[in-house]
Amino acid sequence: MISPPVSLLHPSSPVRSAVARAGIRLALLASVAGLSACASVTDRLPSVTSLVTPYRIDIVQGNVVTREQAQALRTGMSREQVRGILGSPLVASVFHADRWDYVFSFSRQGQPRQQRKVAVFFKNDVLDRFEADELPSELEFVASLDVKRGSGKTPVLEATEEQLKKFEEANRPRNPVPVPAAEPAPTTSSFPPLDAGAAR
Repeated sequence: MISPPVSLLHPSSPVRSAVARAGIRLALLASVAGLSACASVTDRLPSVTSLVTPYRIDIVQGNVVTREQAQALRTGMSREQVRGILGSPLVASVFHADRWDYVFSFSRQGQPRQQRKVAVFFKNDVLDRFEADELPSELEFVASLDVKRGSGKTPVLEATEEQLKKFEEANRPRNPVPVPAAEPAPTTSSFPPLDAGAAR
């Protein structure tokens, strides 16, 4: 007996399984190529998170101690005199009653953090010595805070006589339109008295 011919579209057909395998390979190859293209694009472009950053406020903590304040300290000063010059200490420990610590830190977005420490030591309730990081002068400290202002040349805010004349000449109308003279207002007017009793 002769077997019936096998259809090429039959699920068990060898041709159909070869086409299916080729289709799967082609789909895998296309997906791998697509994913690798996405990776190379994101490597070359900045990410959205680097373009959009949240605003961070300036954080100032502690006491500002300047070079001028440190130069005003003298051994033998009382605690109240030191407090009058430097302000209240940020840290006054119960366990180290003869030591006051002044710590200052300033953080601004996009700039390195500024931090300075000053330690004041007392002996018998008078200033014995102090240790400090390198301290800025008052002017240096203020200049370090004011970095947002541009250092460009300040524009002139007043015009000279020559500039005013040039401006008038440039803005003078080419064909002046004559302005008609206004008619004089009538000179006689009749008003009622302000107070009825005043008219008598």
